[in-house]
Amino acid sequence: MNDIISPNCKTIFLGFLKLGLLGFGGVLPLARYMIVDQKKWLSADEFTDLLGICQILPGGNIINMSIAIGLQFEGIKGAISAITGLFCAPIFIVILIYQFYLQFQHIVWVQHFILGMAAAAAGLLIATGLRMLKPILKEDLTIITLLLTFILMIGMKLPLIMTLLLLLGVNLCMIRMKKHKYGID
Repeated sequence: MNDIISPNCKTIFLGFLKLGLLGFGGVLPLARYMIVDQKKWLSADEFTDLLGICQILPGGNIINMSIAIGLQFEGIKGAISAITGLFCAPIFIVILIYQFYLQFQHIVWVQHFILGMAAAAAGLLIATGLRMLKPILKEDLTIITLLLTFILMIGMKLPLIMTLLLLLGVNLCMIRMKKHKYGID
């Protein structure tokens, strides 16, 4: 895409530093906004594809994504810049907040504050998920995969790796049947 901007190491570091500072309760919703809408480092489709890859890798999605974006634009230096920016401030902030929590966790307003933050984080995650659905709901295979994911993980309570393997098999079969139907080899 023509409107994609290629960041340097300093820009990558500062972008992920900002994400680390603002991303309490989960940075994914803010990451999509920053990376796609604000900084224009990736298109919406590229972000969704990269997130899909990062979710099947071990480790946190945003950690994997920061490393991948850093590597894409500036190689190893970019990956180090991204991960350092992402972790730098949160490490210190989390230590301070957790020490505060340990000292005052028995106070009712502190307990309500924590519950409110958890609800806000869940709401942000749901909103981001819905925004990410829009560009991928173009094919029947995607809708079937989404429904099967819900059935396998929520209904049948299968572990993620088993769900992914089953979905991979179903998707490969459906793609093969579609190719056979239209005579594509």
